[in-house]
This record gives sequence, C-alpha cells and structure tokens, in this order.
Amino acid sequence: MNPEKDFSEIWISIEKILAFKLFDLNQTPITILSLIMFFLVLVGFYVISKISTRIILRRILIRFDIERGIRYTMVRMGHYLIMITGTIVALQFVGINLAGLAVIFGLLSVGIGFGLQNITSNFISGIILLFERPIKVGDRVTVGNTEGDVVAINMRATTVQTLNNIAIIVPNSEFISSYVTNWSYGDPKVRMKIDVGVSYNSDLDTVVRALMEVADEHPVVMKVPQPDVLLESFGDSAWNMILRIWLPDTKRYYIIKSEINTAIVRKFRQHNIEIPFPQRDLHVRSPLPIPFSQPGRE
Repeated sequence: MNPEKDFSEIWISIEKILAFKLFDLNQTPITILSLIMFFLVLVGFYVISKISTRIILRRILIRFDIERGIRYTMVRMGHYLIMITGTIVALQFVGINLAGLAVIFGLLSVGIGFGLQNITSNFISGIILLFERPIKVGDRVTVGNTEGDVVAINMRATTVQTLNNIAIIVPNSEFISSYVTNWSYGDPKVRMKIDVGVSYNSDLDTVVRALMEVADEHPVVMKVPQPDVLLESFGDSAWNMILRIWLPDTKRYYIIKSEINTAIVRKFRQHNIEIPFPQRDLHVRSPLPIPFSQPGRE
C-alpha cells in the first residue's frame, strides 16, 4: 500500500465533496465550501466585533463622562455596523456580488410574509429603542406586571432584571406598542407618598412636626424639593395624613419606604402619638316582645 496515494485519494474525495454544487444564486454556484467560508467569515467578524466593542466600552468610552445608556447604544450600533460589513464581505468572498443582495432581500420578504413578522417587528423595534431611547440600559421600568432594571437591549428582545434578580426576556415590540412605565426617564428622581393615620386625640402640630423630622433625618431623602405633610381627609377613627418625600433615584425605593415607615412608628412612640385601630360602634337593641295567644282564647 502506498500511503501517499491513499492520502491523495482521500483529499480528492474531500475536494469533490466541498466542490459539490448545492444551488445557484443569481447565476453564482453555491457549493459546500462556499457556505463554509461564508459562515467562517461571519464568525470571524462576530469575534472581531465582540473584542473591539469590549475594548471600546471598557477602556475608551468608560474614561469619558458619557451616560451609560449612550455608551451602550454606541457599542450596539458599532456591533451592527461590523456585522453588516462582515455580511457584505462574506457575500463577496463566496463570489456573490451586491446585485445578489436583491435576490436575498426578495427571498427574505417572502419569508416575512410567511411567518417572520414578529422577528422583523422586534428587530425594527430594537433599532427604534437604540435611537429614540425611550428606555435605555440602567433604567427602572415596569412592563405589565414586571418591574426591574434594563440590563441589555438586543436585536430581538430586551433583558429586564427584576428586583428578585430574575432575568425577564421582553420582546422589543412590547416597549413600542404597549404602555411602559419608565421610572428613570428624563429626570431620575421620584416622589414617594407615605400614608399614615393618627388619632383624633393627637396634637396636629406635633404630628406634622414629627413627620417632617422623619423626612429630615433620613440621609437619602432630598432636601430640594422639600418634603411636605398633608392632611388628606378625616377618617372614621383617624386623621389621614400624607408624608411626601423625594428620592434621587428609584433603585432603593422599597427599602427606603420600609425605613421611613419604621422611623414613623418610632417617632410617634417618642411623641406619644397614637396610630388608632379601625373602630366601629355597635348598637345592641332590646328584642321586641313576641305576641302569643293564651290557651282557650282566640
């Protein structure tokens, strides 16, 4: 046996397999080898995109005073541009000129008509989110019953990290076609409202002063805008008071609300201010006499 001859025969067989024509695209034969090269070029550009965007994000943009959401948008758009360039190069590499893109787009439009509407809608919505920026990475949002922080805006979906550290994948079209609460849009500060009832026997001026002290003593509560206390209504057994305070952001909203409520309980005990239980007056009536007939009488 001649090993060199056997190797050459194997190599010839591999070349025949790689040169096998699968189909023609715009009068260009598409072989197994061309498809392999096409995907290798795309993978190469994908790796280049990931490495370059990571270097730009972590070593260059982070040194400048650029908002986190803007940095993320720049990195994502850079990734898309590199991948589009890679696709064009890959098509040229396998012998398909730019005129062949019209055929591909024609096939893609047929595919969209047969079931890719959602994918296309989510992709276009992702582009709108990156440019229009109704939401951005780092925002606290509420979508439906989901509340959390936006951690990534991808081509098809946006990742929202909930307060329980659970990643929720939300299609991009949901942010365009549905109602979305963005707690951080424009101005990051948010107002918190604390409802509390106090006994009618309490001194109203002491109640107002105690609530203001709670707001002033908390280190996170903003001094401007200034906290305020309102007497909202007269309840069945209490004055219904409202303490309104401003927070610089929403990241610790529920923790701060718990701290404020705890501080109110302690402050009220310090000033002997009573938080009454719900009271109801119960009136008991004597039973009415029940008429009855005596024996022998009709």
